[in-house]
Amino acid sequence: MKIGFGREVCGNLETAASREWLVTNGIGGYACGTVAGVLTRRYHGLLVAALDPPLGRTLLLTKLEEVVHYHHQVYSLSTDRWTDNSIDPAGYRYIERFSLNGTIPTWRFACGDALLEKRVWMQQGANTTYVQYTLQRATQPLALMMKALVNYRDHHGGIRSWGWQMQVDRLEQGVGVTASDHATPFYLLSDRADVLLTHDWYYGFDLAAERYRGLSDREDHLHVATFHLTLLPGETVTIVASTEPTPNLNGATALKQRQAYEQKLLNLWKTDRPDVNRDASHWISQLVFAADQFIVNRAVNFLENFPEAEAGDIANSLEATSPPLLNGKTILAGYPWFSDWGRDTMISLPGLTLATGRSEVARLILRTFAHYVDQGMLPNRFPDEGEEPEYNTVDATLWYFEAILQYYRLTQDDDLLMELFPVLADIIHWHCRGTRYNIHLDPTDGLLYAGEAGSQLTWMDAKVGDWVVTPRIGKPIEVNALWYNALRTMAKIARQLGKPHQEYEAIADRTLARFSRFWNTELGYCYDVLDGPDGHDSALRPNQIFAVSLSESPLTVTQQKAVVDVCGRSLLTSHGLRSLATDHPHYQGQYGGTPLQRDGAYHQGTVWGWLIGPFVVAHLRVYSDAEQARQFLQPMADHLVAHGVGSLSEIFDGDAPMTPRGCFAQAWTVAEVLRAWMVTE
Repeated sequence: MKIGFGREVCGNLETAASREWLVTNGIGGYACGTVAGVLTRRYHGLLVAALDPPLGRTLLLTKLEEVVHYHHQVYSLSTDRWTDNSIDPAGYRYIERFSLNGTIPTWRFACGDALLEKRVWMQQGANTTYVQYTLQRATQPLALMMKALVNYRDHHGGIRSWGWQMQVDRLEQGVGVTASDHATPFYLLSDRADVLLTHDWYYGFDLAAERYRGLSDREDHLHVATFHLTLLPGETVTIVASTEPTPNLNGATALKQRQAYEQKLLNLWKTDRPDVNRDASHWISQLVFAADQFIVNRAVNFLENFPEAEAGDIANSLEATSPPLLNGKTILAGYPWFSDWGRDTMISLPGLTLATGRSEVARLILRTFAHYVDQGMLPNRFPDEGEEPEYNTVDATLWYFEAILQYYRLTQDDDLLMELFPVLADIIHWHCRGTRYNIHLDPTDGLLYAGEAGSQLTWMDAKVGDWVVTPRIGKPIEVNALWYNALRTMAKIARQLGKPHQEYEAIADRTLARFSRFWNTELGYCYDVLDGPDGHDSALRPNQIFAVSLSESPLTVTQQKAVVDVCGRSLLTSHGLRSLATDHPHYQGQYGGTPLQRDGAYHQGTVWGWLIGPFVVAHLRVYSDAEQARQFLQPMADHLVAHGVGSLSEIFDGDAPMTPRGCFAQAWTVAEVLRAWMVTE
């Protein structure tokens, strides 16, 4: 799919500033910004380096302020909004076209009869960003000046300059910047431009998106160097920002490497699914690129899970055929601010890896997370600050079983099942006897209970201070659908490996026998939570869709159809399911404002894009009409150009026109659209 805009978008500041691009490096670093070039978020920058991969993300190079001198005219190509609401310069007016080539954002600036092209990409596996300028046409030489604005702060923001003095050193082909005694040095280099050193703070950049989020909306950046040169028609210059002192400065070869990497991604998908109608799925190919942006390295010693003798045998057997044992994989939940979350990773794994022909990546992710299982639980998330993983989740661990099942169906990898079986058995046993947060199997009905005051354990996990917005203490329906699915999956795995399976079947049968408690005969759909502090919760939420969409459904055929129908009538929108029905007294149709206001609406009516996947799968199960089920995905094709260009958003307003909100690129939204598309192919 070729994504591009002309002046109808690029020449309108409000529109061009609402469309954001993203490039990544596979280790947690990224660059992102707006089509207009104006900063609207604290996360915008040309090099946000992962200094402790995949986290420790730190803003280094914020932007390049470009100025062109051509035919006695001066063209300022950058765009800045200041705290007095002025726009100066207003370079968006010179953008003739913006396009996305794979994941590489490309601008064309028209300066009289000259056409200057700009590209941005990152080197895979390195904190290195390339910004390349090519003079596509001109009738005389063009002088180009690029002011480098830098920072050195956590990508979540929170630092103002206050006259901060950084060390800026002249190098042979650029400058080195050391922000403080304990800071990681970084380098701004060029293959051919001259450079002048400076040290001037630019104060008062206005961040409109942060103001909408109720956060600090002012930022300062330091001008450390100006690169300049004269270009003749057809000539190119590349600026390289890196934490490496000697990165590759050959922009042509670096660009070819990036393009070859993306072509490999496309080839893997095409080879894995030669039956897919490429013409009908042209927009899905763009999601194949988007999927890769969330997959990152996470170092882990797999052998720590094994006795010393067994670890030695595994190390010897893997030495010749596998990557180093410290190279694990994980999934970042969303850009620009999320780290890796256990729940999001397991939900996203089938779509991001199996649907794109990358089962070896799926295998690494499953092995990586096995390392972190503790007291029968997968981590909820890995904090940005690098502390120990947090385990406040009841469903992430259960999604692990579904991810393994989907992986095994595709690969028939008995070796991985054998490796993970002890971990999975331990998970089941911990849940049966009880683990953190009062998670335990209720012996009276075979259903899983979870929760205690002050905790948020399900995917509806918004919390502000001590206020848990949707605590859902008791027996949530999707948790028990996942529990039943996990038990049936475990029984299948045990049988496949020739291990005792009767215990798992017996527990599953007991859960199935009492799952009927969830059915609300009067309303014609399922309770959201049973046995809560205030009794049963009959709020119409989308969580019951999983009791239909998972591999093993505990509902009758009649109940499955009723669930799909009620979700379709009351929760379905063009981009996903609402988190609460519109007629509920707690429904909120707009998402925005302070953190308190936003989190208060997060799961109280806000539309979640990833839920379109399970709805489509459930609809297909009930109606057996693949063409009709796939029609529900079509609006996502249009959305590829509406927020995060080439990717899919986290959430949307519950009220029309369902404006996209939250992260502009969300892993499980991309993943579930990919998975649902493949299921309906």
